[in-house]
Amino acid sequence: MNLINRSTPPGKQIHLICDNYATHKHAAVKAWAKRHPRFQFHFTPTSASWLSMVERFFRDLTERGLRRGVFKDVPQLIAAIGAYLAAHNANPKPFVWTASARDILEKVKRGRQKLVNMHSA
Repeated sequence: MNLINRSTPPGKQIHLICDNYATHKHAAVKAWAKRHPRFQFHFTPTSASWLSMVERFFRDLTERGLRRGVFKDVPQLIAAIGAYLAAHNANPKPFVWTASARDILEKVKRGRQKLVNMHSA
């Protein structure tokens, strides 16, 4: 965050999108954020890993690079991950959302309602 702060023009607002992992809400992070009010933290909802591009990347790595693989030892697993990364980086493509914001928010509402119903039953 200090690097982003130093590298970004002082007048710019900075919005950080984080998952709900506890380290992002640690007292030291909160204190830092209080000293840097131009930083706005936004947290993805719990159980919404599909919103995180890192989670999507790991899903793709698992589906396309590791699932159905047989690895006799850790070096073979590391080599498979390295091969996937090399192939991915040779022809990178940006992720493009195909769903509208309205559709995504409706899906979130339906999922939330199911969770509420499960916990109230």
